[in-house]
Amino acid sequence: MYAIVEIAGQQFKVQKDQKVYVHRLQAEEGSTVEFDRVLLTDDKGAVNVGAPAIEGAKVSAKVEEHLKGDKVIVFKKKRRKGYKKKNGHRQYLTAITITDIKA
Repeated sequence: MYAIVEIAGQQFKVQKDQKVYVHRLQAEEGSTVEFDRVLLTDDKGAVNVGAPAIEGAKVSAKVEEHLKGDKVIVFKKKRRKGYKKKNGHRQYLTAITITDIKA
């Protein structure tokens, strides 16, 4: 069984016991969070599509840790003008493990 769920403005295809990296959530490490914006569920071929979300469906997850992602380099250049800018950042992420999918 899998579900497509919206977490922090992004859509993820999740299954039970899967580890997912999402944008930073306001939750303590070790706590449990629930996401009720489930857009689609599939249980052995029985597909249920919401309009836009499925009523009563929930995905439960455990917050494993808060971390920073890999460094992203942002490089801007205009040719023949002598303009070069190099910047970078590391995104703040939260690692969650999907514990249960309720349709």
